[in-house]
Amino acid sequence: MSEEAAQMMVVYDDHSDQRSLSFEDTSSTEESPDKTRLSIETSNDVVPYIGQRFASHDAAYEFYSDFAKRCGFSIRRHRTEGKDGVGKGLTRRYFVCHRAGNTPVKTTNDNKPQRNRKSSRCGCQAYMRISKTTELGLPEWRVTGFVNHHNHELLEPNQVRFLPAYRTISDADKSRILMFAKTGISVQQMMRLMELEKCVEPGYLPFTEKDVRNLLQSCRKVDPEDESIDLLRMCRNIKDKDPNFMFDFTLDLDNRLENIAWSYASSIQSYEIFGDAVVFDTTHRLTAFDMPLGIWVGINNYGMPCFFGCVLLREENLRTYSWALKAFLGFMNAKAPQTILTDQNMCLKEAIELEMPSAKHALCIWLIVAKFPSWFNAVLGERYNEWKAEFYHLYNLESTEDFELGWRDMVNSFGLHSNRHIASLFALRSLWALPYLRSHFFAGMTTTVHSKSINAFIQRFLSAQTRLAHFVEQAAVTVDFKDQMGEQQTMQQNLQNLCLKTGAPMESHAATVLTPFAFSKLQEQLVLAAHYASFQMEDCFLVRHHTKLDGGRKVYWVPREGIISCSCHQFEFSGILCRHALRVLSTGNCFQIPDRYLPLRWLRMSTPSAKLHQTTPSEHTDRIQLLQTILSSLITECAKSRERLDIATEQVSILLSRIREHPVPVCPQGTRENSANPRNH
Repeated sequence: MSEEAAQMMVVYDDHSDQRSLSFEDTSSTEESPDKTRLSIETSNDVVPYIGQRFASHDAAYEFYSDFAKRCGFSIRRHRTEGKDGVGKGLTRRYFVCHRAGNTPVKTTNDNKPQRNRKSSRCGCQAYMRISKTTELGLPEWRVTGFVNHHNHELLEPNQVRFLPAYRTISDADKSRILMFAKTGISVQQMMRLMELEKCVEPGYLPFTEKDVRNLLQSCRKVDPEDESIDLLRMCRNIKDKDPNFMFDFTLDLDNRLENIAWSYASSIQSYEIFGDAVVFDTTHRLTAFDMPLGIWVGINNYGMPCFFGCVLLREENLRTYSWALKAFLGFMNAKAPQTILTDQNMCLKEAIELEMPSAKHALCIWLIVAKFPSWFNAVLGERYNEWKAEFYHLYNLESTEDFELGWRDMVNSFGLHSNRHIASLFALRSLWALPYLRSHFFAGMTTTVHSKSINAFIQRFLSAQTRLAHFVEQAAVTVDFKDQMGEQQTMQQNLQNLCLKTGAPMESHAATVLTPFAFSKLQEQLVLAAHYASFQMEDCFLVRHHTKLDGGRKVYWVPREGIISCSCHQFEFSGILCRHALRVLSTGNCFQIPDRYLPLRWLRMSTPSAKLHQTTPSEHTDRIQLLQTILSSLITECAKSRERLDIATEQVSILLSRIREHPVPVCPQGTRENSANPRNH
């Protein structure tokens, strides 16, 4: 037998299937010549059968693929066989279930990162075999073997479309995606825009975000090595101009840039006060380079997002995430946040446990909810919005017992017992559901308003997707622009006439020391407190709504020490006293909010650096209160006429410019340029 003929005899498309699949003729119904019919003549037949005829093997593949899609699986070409002898060509072909075969064991290479993706193959034996015959000089393909028994669950019709075999991006859609990429918008935004353009529900496009990312990666035309050199040069130039700019990086064994993180001087100052609750968003990528991007963001005392730092990673695994967190802590004088919110990522979760063991790790609810359309819209159909409303109801409950009972009822009501996303959400409930998180500080970042503002802030960074070096420079511009906008909004908030609603001395006191943003939150609780009754018990107060006859919250108050706490944990959660505690303070003839319940992060101040340079706490507080009194009088006088307001605005702007000319000392720090072997980090 010639070598060429031997190659035509058996050709395996996938070597992993050779040992796990056994397609003997006896495993299926044998061909019966008297039952053969052309599939064209029996167009109503939708199930393959022995003897079914096709004009080509491609036609047979399309028929079996359509059948598989209706049944809840997909297929792939497995192996081909040819007759002995040169020129005889292909005579037999196997099409198998996409879960056929077993994953071969990969040889590990320490020098290359391993993706370690879980395989979907489970040794399924379902297949269709076709053989080539020639009658009256015309070749045709006939089904000679068919097994439709699967060793795994088949997908529902609204789920099978997510299988890779049925996901396609048309040429028109590709052009549209590449056009969107040039504008710098995120992949998520691309998906939403195309859903609107095509008038389809979220999750019903014929491709996924992953497909779009793969397309963008395949279209990359930038030399990553040149980009890395320019990026490091840019960081060093910024460092020369601003010694307080911080950056850190690692190189791989080939001396190529692997990971890089950076933070600006203003970000480090902001973190000193507002770094108690941090979002570490790792869900975005620089589409032009397909690099995972991590952004650290927080909320300042005026309720506006503030940037803390940025990191670009080559890979997303435990080692790289651990390095990123170490670099961030290095920028921030080893000060870990009280709370850190992230996406659902197990590697990142492990890294936080290793590098920030004192921090409370939680999942960003808005990142979870953003996945709901693709997870549940097709599954629930018309009941999707009803289910979403029930989810939010459960999310906002106060009791963990009520949450778990309600979750069980929700699963039963919507028939979601076997849904893997529901199972995963429940397993991770302690990381995202509010009943499990209320005793930890979140600075209000679990609300819809803050989630939208943080997301909008991050999108400004993503719009700077030109070149890597330019990205760092444009990100700095974004931070400066946000700082300027923040100062303008701060002045606008301070110029607002705060409307006192209760007439209580505590309200008047709070209005003078808290930012308008924080005061509005406290004022809501003060208004509600008037509707609550308090009852003194042996060791606490019982506070409940005046219409309720039982239940309520337990409030513990120690007047001598100025300590008060409530079982609802709102102060621990938001830094704002709850209605229950305020009711007890009012009952006890307390006319001011105790100092310890006026967190520094919610006080009026124009710059976070004020904290860094205070001499003694009492002197610093007295000077701030004196300045606030002067400013309060200034605002009162200016509000009486337009002319007075114009004069004050002009003079204050001049004064502010003069103040900014004075340098702000910052704790000296050196640049940590770790260019050694990355395994040393």
